[in-house]
Amino acid sequence: MQLLEEINTLEEPFLNLNCNHLYQFDADLYQQLINYPQEVIPTFDMAVNDIFCSTYKDTLLEHQIQVRPFNVHKTSNMRMLDPEDIDRLITIHGMVIRTSSLIPDMREAFFRCSVCQTSVAVEVDRGKIAEPTVCRHCNTLHSMQIIHNRCKFTDKQMMKLQELPDSMPPGQTPHTLTLYVYNDLVDSVQPGDRVTLTGIYRATPLRVNPRQRQVKSVYKTHIDALHFTKSDLRRLSEFDNSGSNQRLNPERIEELKELSELPDIYERLSQAVAPSIFGNEDIKKGILCQLFGGTSKEFGDSGHSRFRSELNILLCGDPGTSKSQLLQYVHNLIPRSQYTSGKGSSAVGLTAYVIKDPETRQLVLQTGALVLSDNGICCIDEFDKMSESTRSVLHEVMEQQTLSIAKAGIICSLNARTAVLAAANPRESRWNPKLTTVENIQLPHTLLSRFDLIFLILDPQHEDYDRRIANHLVSLYHQTVEEEAEEKLDMSILRDYISYARTFVQPKLSEEACQTLIQAYVEMRKIGSYKGTISAYPRQLESLIRLAEAHAKIRFSTTVENIDVEEAKRLYREALKQSALDPRTGTIDISILSTGLSVSDRRRQEQLGKALRKILESKGSKPSLQYQAILDELRQSFDSVITNQQFDSALRNLQEDDFLIVTGRTIRLT
Repeated sequence: MQLLEEINTLEEPFLNLNCNHLYQFDADLYQQLINYPQEVIPTFDMAVNDIFCSTYKDTLLEHQIQVRPFNVHKTSNMRMLDPEDIDRLITIHGMVIRTSSLIPDMREAFFRCSVCQTSVAVEVDRGKIAEPTVCRHCNTLHSMQIIHNRCKFTDKQMMKLQELPDSMPPGQTPHTLTLYVYNDLVDSVQPGDRVTLTGIYRATPLRVNPRQRQVKSVYKTHIDALHFTKSDLRRLSEFDNSGSNQRLNPERIEELKELSELPDIYERLSQAVAPSIFGNEDIKKGILCQLFGGTSKEFGDSGHSRFRSELNILLCGDPGTSKSQLLQYVHNLIPRSQYTSGKGSSAVGLTAYVIKDPETRQLVLQTGALVLSDNGICCIDEFDKMSESTRSVLHEVMEQQTLSIAKAGIICSLNARTAVLAAANPRESRWNPKLTTVENIQLPHTLLSRFDLIFLILDPQHEDYDRRIANHLVSLYHQTVEEEAEEKLDMSILRDYISYARTFVQPKLSEEACQTLIQAYVEMRKIGSYKGTISAYPRQLESLIRLAEAHAKIRFSTTVENIDVEEAKRLYREALKQSALDPRTGTIDISILSTGLSVSDRRRQEQLGKALRKILESKGSKPSLQYQAILDELRQSFDSVITNQQFDSALRNLQEDDFLIVTGRTIRLT
């Protein structure tokens, strides 16, 4: 009766029936519902409508109340579905990977006699129209014609449901199923959502030829969806558009607000991030800021585009330093997240690819990992092993947050408001401290400059550190029951805390914080002005703003204050100390990430070019010079070591200035 009262108040004629309650009430009725849903569910509809009409006589609804059963005991696996399940009620878990556009489905056909103009309406039964062959008024054979404009249609949508990786046998590819949803269930879930589906398993025959009535002996199966539940208890809970969530009751929200007032809440939450991984406190704090994200800013009316609020983080360093474990942890925590590996990903797999729709035979877009993780996090492992064409698609996504597609006559721009968490290994397997970050991981500087934070995770060879990490690893294997329960409690609090903050907390910059940010940016620029270089770019200022907003979200604060800006500066400085360090001078040089070369390297390159030009001019009017002889002479005149790569780069620069021509191992002056 409480559900009927909600229907009367909200005027939404749908009643969700928990089958677990039905089983406790009457087990025989529950079995009949499972085995004969097509006959039992209409009976439930009639009973509910009779009770509702007798109780609330003055209420008018759009249509009759429809009963939607869910929580069936037997949760079927996609691979376990067999002919015995046809026309039975089933429940399966999966991830929606594709949704079609709206399809009008005929519910009632309207026929008119071409002789006497008599009309008759025929209801569609199981997808078939019983076309009247004789007119009831004039008894004329085959005179009835369908009038499409007078027919009644309902909304219909086709979806593809893919098997979850957890339920897949090892070494198998995921199975997919076709779903059909009707009426208000259309667009209730989006691609990328993990759902629990309750529906009726159907089998329909296929025609050998569309123009003939002959059908094949093999039937095509699909599911008519009755109920969707977005459920994944291991992940963050998602709020709907109204901001309501069943998992967060008022008592839980009050508990989260009390936690946010603690002075050490930032430290507590960072310790709850991947507790099985030892150390790396600043890296965990950076990932925590990424989980909360900045404040979304859209300036559509003023002509400005949307500013990025998501943080991008790159983890690079020695193998076996738990980079992949951090990625897996984030992937399992965030609801709309995708996990891919660099070598196993292609450009179309990350963006979108064009396929032919089997139903309409038209070309449609199938979205990839970056679009499926919209409003989530895309975790990319082995980032350095991606091909150049695959990495090139990330430039637009990581800054503009959109994805432009122009393929097979389909031109569109898709939203990809995703944060990127990537992990990369150095090219020599071990991190070389004598080389810069760009030289170690062989990534283009245009891509590195789009990461807000770049952390190095190195493996220090120190006895004290080795003993502490060994103690931590061994302790994980003999945890008591109380310790495991406490860890689970911390995880549940962290999930709810992040979920609430991402939905309801949108901090704004205060005047004091604005002045501090301006001063910090000016000081960063001053550092490079003394050396005649650029030490900071506007992207660095935007990164500081996003980090400060994320820190304010952690405190459930509606304004960004000085304490948030100071922590953002500290975190950004710690990342720069590792990633933008020039190994030759020992100073921080932001141009390593923005241009790929440090100031000392650029000056050395200029000196090398001048010395080479001087040697070549001293040779007079010789028609050709030997490559190795010039290199030996240049090495004798220079104090430091000159590699073949540096010499080739200097020759290339002089060739661009039309000073010489290099053919093979011979140098000719112009």
